[in-house]
Amino acid sequence: MRIAVVHKDLCHSRKCGTECILYCPRVRTGDETVLLDEEGKAVISEELCVGCGICVKKCPFEAIDIITLPEELEHPTHRYGPNSFVLYGLPAPIEGKVTGVIGANGIGKSTSMKILSGQISPNLGIFDTEVKWEEVLKKYTGTELFDYLQRLSKGSIKASVKPQYIDVIPKVFQGKVWDLLKTTDERGALDQYLDILSLRQILDQEISNLSGGELQRVALAAALARNADFYFLDEVTPYLDIYQRMAAASAIRDLATEKPVVLIEHDIAILDMLADTVHIAYGKPAVFGIITRPKGVRIGINQYLDGFLPEENVRFRDYQVTFEVRAHKDGSQREPLLVIPEMKRTFDRFSLTVHPGEIFAGEVIGVVGQNGIGKSTFAKLLAGVEKPDSGSMETSVRISYKPQYLKGDSSDTVEFFLRQIARTFDSAQYQHDIVEGLTLGPILQLPVNTLSGGELQRVAIAACLSQPADLYVLDEPSAHLDVEQRVRLTKIFRNQVEGKEAAILVIDHDIYVIDIISERLLVFDGDPGVRGEAKGPFDMRTGMNMFLSQLGVTFRRDMSGRPRINKPDSYLDREQKSKGEYYYQDIE
Repeated sequence: MRIAVVHKDLCHSRKCGTECILYCPRVRTGDETVLLDEEGKAVISEELCVGCGICVKKCPFEAIDIITLPEELEHPTHRYGPNSFVLYGLPAPIEGKVTGVIGANGIGKSTSMKILSGQISPNLGIFDTEVKWEEVLKKYTGTELFDYLQRLSKGSIKASVKPQYIDVIPKVFQGKVWDLLKTTDERGALDQYLDILSLRQILDQEISNLSGGELQRVALAAALARNADFYFLDEVTPYLDIYQRMAAASAIRDLATEKPVVLIEHDIAILDMLADTVHIAYGKPAVFGIITRPKGVRIGINQYLDGFLPEENVRFRDYQVTFEVRAHKDGSQREPLLVIPEMKRTFDRFSLTVHPGEIFAGEVIGVVGQNGIGKSTFAKLLAGVEKPDSGSMETSVRISYKPQYLKGDSSDTVEFFLRQIARTFDSAQYQHDIVEGLTLGPILQLPVNTLSGGELQRVAIAACLSQPADLYVLDEPSAHLDVEQRVRLTKIFRNQVEGKEAAILVIDHDIYVIDIISERLLVFDGDPGVRGEAKGPFDMRTGMNMFLSQLGVTFRRDMSGRPRINKPDSYLDREQKSKGEYYYQDIE
């Protein structure tokens, strides 16, 4: 089976000369394989297309994808229209279980949840006529999804949904936090979520004034407090620190003992701890997506990281995601780049103390700690955005800074925006390391103010790395990025500083990201919202043990080298705590 996808927002026939029509061999023989619609966008006949791929290569805007699929994928679950995205398969909600879904962005995870929550009806890939539920149920007879879809077809399923992008909430609701939350308390459970998610202190704040982490916790509380048959949670960890992630995981786990929960999540440590089964979503973003049958959590996550599905005999990625069991470098063989001076910054209700430390050329330093403990303030002090009350940074040090919260308010295209920053935009190295590394090619012609959260994040990272600097400071670069995009950051960051008189400092809450990219660690301690203390940089073992001991969480490694959270009060958890070894336990 062959599918042809035309990305309408990238198709500009008035600018390109319609190479897709001019070079199509079937058009030259007289067939109407490629046409232009009323809006001047290409329309490709999948029945006539021979899959030569010439139009894909000739299109200057990379607006066309032609994919030949395996025969067993003959029956799609849903398709949005002609030459548009196709989804195959659905995750299966299970009573009393957390069903995890892991996969790249744009691969159909959110589409599948819209189907399961009743927002859209599956059309089996037939978009020109109405598909009745009887036809859908016939296709799913004998599967684990049949009973669920049958209830859905009768309108007897009520779903509670936590959306992926929480920044839309202030646009649709004006008022205080309590005004929003009190309308969702259908199970009488809101009071406990206010404590678990630490929301009581912000109940009188305006929704429009909340930080990303606060808004994320409000959205999660609202979703969990509703009385529903099915709970769909789309990315609960962005902007939450590791403490808040653990609290959110506890709330979700408790709910799952009563109701089915489907969780889409890119923080593998949290997904590993929460899920009972995992579905892998793979394919080509914005073209087609395939959702596998359920797999065991450990096996499913490891297969996803491996890029190979043995049961399906499918390799969906040409590289493995590996976790090196390595001795992190301590900087002893490197030249000092800059000294972090002793600094203090005091606000009305918060004070930050920064202890002196040294950063070496060519290293990537991770920064960990709770929210509200001064990490972003520290980044602003380094970047010169904030001025310390005592102490000062070297003025000769050039610093490039990516803030935690991003603004995509420019109508310029991504390419125009980056060209204004990057002098070397057209160089082969920039195109390879930044444009290809961050997968920016497909969105270069899009206006910045139309980008999704994940797309805007990648553009912001590119903008930060495009500036000539001695120190690159990135605040939460993993937010809204999928697992594969997060792993690519490792190579991008290393290429940026390797062999150069530069270093990178990364603030992030994803333990996997910190483990992969960091050579040393800055640890923040203190009382959130009251005082913070920056210590280090330490070697990774020392820093991680210091940080995880504050959290009371221990990690082990499995045979793949992947860190995994030990179950609280398990034998291994108690043993590691007794030794003071919270991280880097021997491989299983």
